[in-house]
Amino acid sequence: MTPTIAFVGLGAMGAPMARNLVAAGFELRVHNRNPARAGPLAAQGARVCDSPAEATRDAHFVVSMVADDEATREVMLGEHGVLSTAAPGTVIIDSSTNSPGMAREVAAAAATRGVPYLDAPVTGSIHQAAGRELVFIVGGDPAAFNAARPLFDAMGRRARHVGDSGSGAALKLVNNMVSGAMQALVAEAVLVAEAAGLPADALCDLLSEGAAGSRITRTKIPKMSARDFSPQFQLALMDKDMRYFLAMAQALDRPVPLAALARSRLQAARRAGLGELDTSAVFLLAAGEAGGG
Repeated sequence: MTPTIAFVGLGAMGAPMARNLVAAGFELRVHNRNPARAGPLAAQGARVCDSPAEATRDAHFVVSMVADDEATREVMLGEHGVLSTAAPGTVIIDSSTNSPGMAREVAAAAATRGVPYLDAPVTGSIHQAAGRELVFIVGGDPAAFNAARPLFDAMGRRARHVGDSGSGAALKLVNNMVSGAMQALVAEAVLVAEAAGLPADALCDLLSEGAAGSRITRTKIPKMSARDFSPQFQLALMDKDMRYFLAMAQALDRPVPLAALARSRLQAARRAGLGELDTSAVFLLAAGEAGGG
């Protein structure tokens, strides 16, 4: 029997993830706050539902991909949320980037209904989601993780179980802190390289080949140099993730002054009206071009 999957959240990341599940042959029920975004999935055979509760009823798995703790609380714990209709044994895969505390709160509420909850955020952005190149960082019950492997395989290239509930969320915040801080730093590198008259292609090529090389140098230097800030991952979401990371570090009594400085740059960029652009738009703040974003 083909498992039925409820998919909640069809934004920039959720929509391609859902499409990959349909392409893999799963029966999908979908819900999105803006119903218009569900149209393309309906054309592929997915059933559009009016609420997370309706989508979840009798589903074998639930996948959620929403923006933040507030949205997760609503779609999971709200009056018409997932847990209002999830049957015992339904496996929830929450790929939203939440705080560890939110993940543990939902996991505890789900456990009272006999529902395994996996906090399973992803690394990668829109292109990786479309190309099934996502990496899932998973916390929660190992048996539920193993049961969900066919879904992870349909949406990404790797899934790793990293510990108890909240562990996936915590490691994702560490990952995004490094990513956000690197982009703030790369913005300053591009700024100085331009002032020195260095060619952008040489900067990208040689930085990417050296010890500093990463997907960020390969993809974000060209965007900054071309002033192309079409969103792969929105700056406002990265700022949110950095805020969650700092809250986690404070709760653990660990000093993170460099992360705090990097977050201040992203926060300033968001407050300057750059939040809907790609995270690399932090360059506009460094360059004094925020008004032209």
